[in-house]
Amino acid sequence: MRRLLWVLCAAWIAIGGPLGASLGWAQNSAGPTLSKVLKKGSVECAVPSGTPGFGFVDSKGEFRGLDVDVCRAIAAAIFGDGGKALFVPLNGGQRLPSLQSGQVDVVIQTLTQTQSREAANGLLFTGVNFYDGQSFLVRKSSGVKRAKDLDGASVCVNAGSTSELNLADWARATGTKILPVVFERTDEGRQAYDKGRCDAYSTDSSQLAAIATVMQDPENQMVLPDIISKEPLGPAVRQGDDQWYEIVKWTLYALIEAEELGITQANIDEKLDSQAPQVRRLLGKVGDFGRFMALDNKWAYNAIKAVGNYGEIFDRNLGEGSPLKLPRGKNDLWTRGGLMYAPPIR
Repeated sequence: MRRLLWVLCAAWIAIGGPLGASLGWAQNSAGPTLSKVLKKGSVECAVPSGTPGFGFVDSKGEFRGLDVDVCRAIAAAIFGDGGKALFVPLNGGQRLPSLQSGQVDVVIQTLTQTQSREAANGLLFTGVNFYDGQSFLVRKSSGVKRAKDLDGASVCVNAGSTSELNLADWARATGTKILPVVFERTDEGRQAYDKGRCDAYSTDSSQLAAIATVMQDPENQMVLPDIISKEPLGPAVRQGDDQWYEIVKWTLYALIEAEELGITQANIDEKLDSQAPQVRRLLGKVGDFGRFMALDNKWAYNAIKAVGNYGEIFDRNLGEGSPLKLPRGKNDLWTRGGLMYAPPIR
């Protein structure tokens, strides 16, 4: 019995005690998705292509946006290079089948977390990168002030989206008669609304604010104050590969944690000398938090160095540093009254 206890104790020490066991000490080799990503040398992300602030192609032909930057962060966490991200613009009906079939590695495309998308479609959401809610974009000249004023109106909406379902639920629940005009792609619906084929356009309110800026007459656009849904948006991966789920999930959390700890793209190298335990763990100075996911221990350092912390990403794409100038609101840190909260890396 004494010898058995000695052997068990030695094994406990070898694997780092219960901490090492609980954090997956045996999972240091690349799983199926990570192996595939490493072999092809890139991370393929389904992202928006025509949604300012989240995913769009700028005048130089470069992809920009919050969802795009999260993809770059994942690529940097794996390769140490955000340039290893490949962006695949897909419409609402294509994105989930493309993920299920393995055409893309992750969907980061203003995708709302819902129960059916996980339970019925074999997906897992890795966190929230933007809290939103659905509303309506209307022309100020229409005289519409509130959603109830849309009775009898035609409303442009994207096919295969939660927006289409929410619109139907809202109309039924409120007894409002509306005529949905459905389009496969965001840019098609936007153009139809801009040309007057619809009285209103309905999707997430942040996207509406972005869309309004590219209308022919942006000053005549107004996002109604009515919010008809909850839209927690975030990355989705396939079920069945826990390691890949953890990589995407903890990369997003690392960006949020970096903002809370005051780590920025500009000061991150100075922070390497910090003696704060939370900072040292996040930046890979102590522990094997990268190795647990088969990554370099500087995985979070590389992600933050590539794109900045969550607040920096928000500011340049959606906030004061962008044309949209959206307030942080629910997307501020929990320490400032928002909902952004990262579990500890330890």
